[in-house]
Amino acid sequence: MSAVAASPARRKRQLWRWWPLAIVAAVALAAILAPWLAPYDPNAQNLAGRLKPPGTVSRSFHYWLGSDELGRDLLSRIIHGARVSLIVAFASVILSGTVGTTLGMIAGYRRGWIEVAVMRVVDVFLSIPAVLLAIITVAVLGPSLVNVVLVLALTRWPRYARVAYSQTLSIATMPYVRLAALMGAGAPRVLFRHLLPNIIGAVSVVATLEFGLMVLFEAGLSFLGLGVQPPTASWGAMLSTGRNYVATAWWVATLPGLCLFVLVLAVNLTGDAVRDRLDPRFR
Repeated sequence: MSAVAASPARRKRQLWRWWPLAIVAAVALAAILAPWLAPYDPNAQNLAGRLKPPGTVSRSFHYWLGSDELGRDLLSRIIHGARVSLIVAFASVILSGTVGTTLGMIAGYRRGWIEVAVMRVVDVFLSIPAVLLAIITVAVLGPSLVNVVLVLALTRWPRYARVAYSQTLSIATMPYVRLAALMGAGAPRVLFRHLLPNIIGAVSVVATLEFGLMVLFEAGLSFLGLGVQPPTASWGAMLSTGRNYVATAWWVATLPGLCLFVLVLAVNLTGDAVRDRLDPRFR
């Protein structure tokens, strides 16, 4: 009886663990609907209304979250800035995950010189600080949205390669994998039909945890002026300009920073929930 009574409570606790996913979904929905949700053009300047505190209401503007140094509506810029963060994070995770997982599976399945070459390249990339590599690469390629995605994918693919490689080593020796190879299945079929479905859970956990890190990396590059360039709204760039007005207009830097903190925290907690769900050791 006690076990039966405890079952609904346990399910309720498990469902409660997914509340950060609701925050991530809300931010993603706001980013998708930014042109309709934002009350004003995020790049529209109004020098007469610069550095207005949150809640300022006038005949022409309603600054619900205040305005920045150029009189631009902070709420509109925060909503549009979420689009940049999510687009960069999602694209870089997909690109780095695809490249890293493919190379890791090939190295773990083919072995030999391919394994040595791929894993030594992984070791080289992991030995270089990711932030330093990203800054140098963006400085060479030039700051833009596409270059930021390429740079973040370039610095993070070894994480997926390591996980895919270790998982492939343990699965490639299974009887059904060897039987498929003996029956004439080619390497691509074995990799993507028999190996990938069995390691996708571990790779998904890495992807969810990396997503929040990609959001922080994008904000850091934009903060340094190496990410998305003005006047495009970006949370990192808003933090960079707002630091000059912390003493006189705290909301310019505090509100974008708070949004960044909440999003990254929600993504990381979602990653923990995904890990607990997919990994039997944490159940």
